[in-house]
Parts: sequence; C-alpha cells; structure tokens
Amino acid sequence: MGIPGKDPALSAIHVSIDFDRRLWREDLDGSRAHVRMLGERGVLAPEEVQTILAGLDRVAAEIEAGTFPWREAYEDVHLNIERRLTELVGPVGGKLHTGRSRNDQVATDLRLWTVRRLAELDREVAALGTQLLAQAHAAFERRTVLPFYTHLQRAQPVLLAHHLLAHLEALGRDRERLAAARERAAECPLGAGAGAGSGFPVDPARSAELLGFRRACRNSLDAVSARDFALETLAALSILMVHLSRLAEELILWSSQEFGFVTLGDAVTTGSSIMPQKRNPDGAELVRGKTGRVFGALQALLVANKALPLAYNKDLQEDKEALFDAVDTARLSLRVLTASLREAHFHDERMREAAEARAGYANATELADYLAARGMPFREAHAAVRALVEQARAEGKRLQDLGLERLRAISPVVDDDVLACLETEAALARRAAPMGTAPERVREALAEARARWSDGD
Repeated sequence: MGIPGKDPALSAIHVSIDFDRRLWREDLDGSRAHVRMLGERGVLAPEEVQTILAGLDRVAAEIEAGTFPWREAYEDVHLNIERRLTELVGPVGGKLHTGRSRNDQVATDLRLWTVRRLAELDREVAALGTQLLAQAHAAFERRTVLPFYTHLQRAQPVLLAHHLLAHLEALGRDRERLAAARERAAECPLGAGAGAGSGFPVDPARSAELLGFRRACRNSLDAVSARDFALETLAALSILMVHLSRLAEELILWSSQEFGFVTLGDAVTTGSSIMPQKRNPDGAELVRGKTGRVFGALQALLVANKALPLAYNKDLQEDKEALFDAVDTARLSLRVLTASLREAHFHDERMREAAEARAGYANATELADYLAARGMPFREAHAAVRALVEQARAEGKRLQDLGLERLRAISPVVDDDVLACLETEAALARRAAPMGTAPERVREALAEARARWSDGD
C-alpha cells in the first residue's frame, strides 16, 4: 500500500484517492473535452481520439459498476484513471495528457464539480423555500397571529405568514449568493498547463465550451493556483447555514412546552432512551450544530490559501475535503429542515394566546402610537404607556382591562376608540406601510413570493 519507494508517512499525507475519487465524473468529462479539442486542433489523429474516448467510456462503466481497481500507488483520481485507460487501450492512452498538466486538470475538475454541486444546492434551497411558502400561505388563510420577539421578549403581534416570509427573504439572498459563486467558478483552467501555458496549439475557449463553462481562464498562473471560487462557495454556504441555523433554532424553541407554538412530526423527531414522553427536535438541533462545521471548512481553506506564492502548491490539496464536506453538510441540512417544515403542525390558538397575554403587553406600542398620532410627542407617549404597563402588571391585568377612564387619564387626546386600537386585529391592520404585517401587505408579499419562487428566481 502507499506510494512505492516513499516513506509511509509521506504516502499517508500525500495520497488523496480516498477523498478525491468523487471527482471521477468531472475528471472523465474534462478528459473527454481535452481529447476532443486535441483532435480538432490536429494534435491527435481521429482514430486516436476515438480510441481514447472509447477507453474513457470503459473506465466510466467500471467505476459505475464498482469494479474499477482504485490503487493508492497512483496517488489520486487523475493518475488512477489515466493508468487504467492505458491498461485498457494501450500506449495511445498516454497521449491523453498531451498539452495538459495535473495542475490545470485538478483545477478544472474541482471547478466543474463546484458548478454542478451549486446548481444542485440551489434546487435544495428552492425546495425549502417552497415549503416555507406553503406553510406561510396556509397560515395566512388561518390568519395565525403570534408575537414577534426582540431580546427573546414578546414585542408586537404579527402574522405567522409574515414571520415565515422573513426566512424566505433570507433564503432568496442565499440563492443569489450561490448563483454568483457558480458564475465565477465557471471558468475553465484547461490550457494553463503546469502554470506557464501549453506548448501545444490548444484551444482553451473550445475546452471551456465543451465543458459548459462560460469562458476560459485569462491567466495561466491564476488558472492553476486560484481557489477563491472554493472560498466564495464556502462563504456562501456559511451564510446559508447561519440562516438555516436561525430557522432551526426557532423550530427548537417553538416546539418546547414553554412555547408550544409547533409540534414537529414523528418522522423528524426522536425519543428518549428512558423518558417515553419525549419528542426531541434532534434534526433541527443537528442542523444548528453542523453550522460550525461549515464555518470551520471556510476558516481552514482561508488559512491554507493564506500567503501561498504563485502558482501551484500542494497545500491546495486541502481544498477538496473542506469543500466536499461543507457541500454535503449544507445539502443534508436543507433536506432536514424541508422535511421538518413539511411535518410541522402550528398551534394557532397557543400563538394567539402568547400575542394577547397580559404578561407580554404586546399591544403597548399600539397605545403609544395612538397617543402620538393625536399629537403627543412620541417620547412622552412612550413614558406614559410604560408607566401604565407597570400599573397593569402590578394588578395582573391587560391594558384594556384597566378600563376607559384610566386610559383617558393619560391625556385629554384619548377618546372612546382607544380600546379598539388595543385589539390584535386593529394592531395588525395599522401596520399597513410597505414591509408591514397588515393582512393586505402580507397578501401582496405572498403573491410576489409565489411569482418569484415559481419562476426560479
């Protein structure tokens, strides 16, 4: 095992076949594009091109069938495939590497892998967004109300649909970041050689076209050494995981008995080894926990790239495990939260009780706004209502339970309609400015979100 003639410790740190073999599809596609380009440029004869392409197809069939002989002696996926190709088709297989280096080959493979995985991740984000939108629509039809929180203290009543749409907005920005990362990753390094460019009449633009890249890289040194596409991907995934973790945290809190806002289904929760009553939100908790894992991948690759001189250095082998793991983690986290939302049952009455409970005084701002709208400076209104809240709290009453006369004692601007302004529906309706939680605004937001997400934007 290991590389013949090399110290076992060097083999252990140098050999990458255990993790980079997952690039085999991209390596084969890159090789097919390269050999076709060489044929078009007259570097290889037509019969040589056909022989090599047929051999690459046989390699692909072996890998898919699980019969491919992966060997540590050949270090990585690239040499494993090339050596097996030569075994299958003879010495002509060695012509595949004409005009190419492993430096531009591995950079091409990883960029192609990244572009494809980012497209898949976008579909996973879209699936989660679609589930959020479905729950928001259903909650709007039920007119479900809950308090939103600041400092984890009850603040003001909002529609649950409005709250869920806030998470959808964050996911929309995540899709934009993933798309931007995909765009910048889609540059083809083939033709850069080891770093100085190729001595053969290669056509990098044609290689890029055959692989579906938007263009070829512009500079050979940059082409083989740049990993900022991987860093940008990891940064976008880290921000995505922040948003997934925030959603997961709310599902965890809301599903506790203390909140009681939601019940998560049996399919996405677990039990206890000794407590039969438990329904643990382990899926959401693991999403929250795995966020740090993606952050760590970004930090690891930032450090690995720091102060690297041009062009290729073996440090860059560290790009793959970090990127692979982060993509896998983000994909799994998206699927867990999509399933969690699909299985979620929201408790409308409990949410409304929390929004209207006397302990929270979520309608206090409505009274302050009422006074300010009638000419009282807002700071004075704020102080007056704060004092009234303290009185109500001491007496164990809601603001409206204090009665009309005590409310009128605040200011002569208070009229008979003051009690109506303290009702939940009135509080919601008043938030009719753009971005607000008023039903008409939320209805518009739902329609806009449906159009945007159904179009794949």
